Amino acid sequence: MKFDSQAVQKIAEVLQAQVKERGNTFRMVLDHAESGQRLSLEIFPEMKMGKGKGKGTLISVYTSSSHLQLHYCTGYVMSESLGEVIFVAENHGRVTGLIIVKDAGCSFFANVDAATLSCDFMKLAPEVMPTAITLSVAEELLPRKKKRAAAKKTSKKKAATKKPAARKRSR
Repeated sequence: MKFDSQAVQKIAEVLQAQVKERGNTFRMVLDHAESGQRLSLEIFPEMKMGKGKGKGTLISVYTSSSHLQLHYCTGYVMSESLGEVIFVAENHGRVTGLIIVKDAGCSFFANVDAATLSCDFMKLAPEVMPTAITLSVAEELLPRKKKRAAAKKTSKKKAATKKPAARKRSR
């Protein structure tokens, strides 16, 4: 998933924020006057991270009491009705999600087993359930899920184009 200026502008619209573009960096500041919360969100597309690891997207969040980073962000899901954007990263079956809300709120869920996102939520411990429910909306972005969906489409096409076997007539 690309983080070009058009995609970042859509993210800013959902978060009701203004975007400032500086080189290869996009920055937004979210202020919520009622709660006094303030949050800065920075998106660094195609940033070199680590020795020999190549480039990836870095999402940084700054609040008055924390600094959070999501390395190698693989995608995002926007919800206009909730006024939030969920940024996700997946690595070897583990998912990390960084949720930014228009009222300058944020949540961070790290190292979640990807299988948890599609299980029966009622069987989860109450402490784990909100994480699974929140991140499940981004499940379709996960690489393994995409591969499975593509494989299902391919097998359905093969089945549809396969000619039925000729029946032997009994005499």
